Amino acid sequence: MAWLSFTGLGGRREWAQRLEAWTRPLRYPLGPRWRLVAAIAVVLLVSVAATLWATRGTAPVNYITAPVTRGNVARTVTATGAVNPVLTIIVGSYVSGVIRDVYCDYNTQVKKGQLCARIDPRPYQTVVDQNAAALANAKAQFAKDQANLEYARINYGREAGLLKRGVVSQDTVDIAKNALDQGVAQVALDQASIQEHEASLATAQVNLDYTNIVSPVDGTVVARNITIGQTVAASFQTPTLFLIATDLTKMEVDTNVSESDIGAAKDGDKASFTVEAFDRSFQGSVVQVRQAPQTVQNVVTYDVVVGVDNADLLLKPGMTATVAIVTAQRDNVLRVPDQALRFSPSGQGAPQPAPAPSAAARPVQVWVLHDGKPTAVTIETGLDDDTNTEVVSGDLRPGDRVIIGEQRAGAGQATGPFRFGL
Repeated sequence: MAWLSFTGLGGRREWAQRLEAWTRPLRYPLGPRWRLVAAIAVVLLVSVAATLWATRGTAPVNYITAPVTRGNVARTVTATGAVNPVLTIIVGSYVSGVIRDVYCDYNTQVKKGQLCARIDPRPYQTVVDQNAAALANAKAQFAKDQANLEYARINYGREAGLLKRGVVSQDTVDIAKNALDQGVAQVALDQASIQEHEASLATAQVNLDYTNIVSPVDGTVVARNITIGQTVAASFQTPTLFLIATDLTKMEVDTNVSESDIGAAKDGDKASFTVEAFDRSFQGSVVQVRQAPQTVQNVVTYDVVVGVDNADLLLKPGMTATVAIVTAQRDNVLRVPDQALRFSPSGQGAPQPAPAPSAAARPVQVWVLHDGKPTAVTIETGLDDDTNTEVVSGDLRPGDRVIIGEQRAGAGQATGPFRFGL
């Protein structure tokens, strides 16, 4: 065989002779014999190509199917958020000073009015003592001036009686009347001074009382930001000393829902969420859709608050939650996979577009496998949850096999190389 020379058999001279013999018909006009051989070769090639094309076009098709089932279809809005107590109280300090004692720590259960910390009260106690002494002085002055007033009143009455008998002059009586009027004014001044010192003493006492940091509510301490010996400065902004959660058995999840999905969320919607700490789902409901938008890098979101019961105290403040808010749901309905709505057999035109996720019924065509052949069935679809679509009406039954894809036999297999020889 001539093709054996490709393996290296034979010498270079023999190879040159064979090559010249093979290419001679290309360099000279074909004779009758070679024209017949060429015609036969062309016919054979066309026959082989036609056979291959016919075989390819009639290759059996394997259909990929999925069952029609009955179950729930729920459309959800997904978002992320953080778990927080329903109400967290910030406990600060009205006065400045050095922390002398701390009585509450993390996770401490506190009652309303319970002492949590104490600021060194000595500077404020000094102010209280000073104001108390000033008040006592004002009261003593008031008592003195009140006695002088009584004497001036008695003296004026005596001088007025003597004036009637002509014993004293009118000037003497006028001097006594002036002393009486001054005494009345002095007593009124002393009374005002007493009130002023009482107010100063009350202010000093309030500042002294503020050195005792007490809990304003019943709850649990979730944060402590002070230590003994730390200086608290309340000059410009009230410092946060403690954070107290009123009730850790009731929690809420603050989620950020995009503006494209916020229209479907409303109060009362069921919601579920997961946290990384537990391999389970927590159930809750939407308690508030806040109207205040939040814009971050031109992305607008809205805060949707999901309330959840935390009686087992598994949820901790600050946990990151992945939330699914159920905006629409159909229970125990006939449903088909979404892939079936987009499938169309080969030769039937372009695949039909899937219907938009809506609760409104709309006609669409699916293909059911009957006796190995695809059969078109028109149905009306309802709610879509991106996995399954509700079947509102149509000739479908649970257990029917709808086609979601097709695969021809032998597809993807490589064809072996052809080998020719002369």
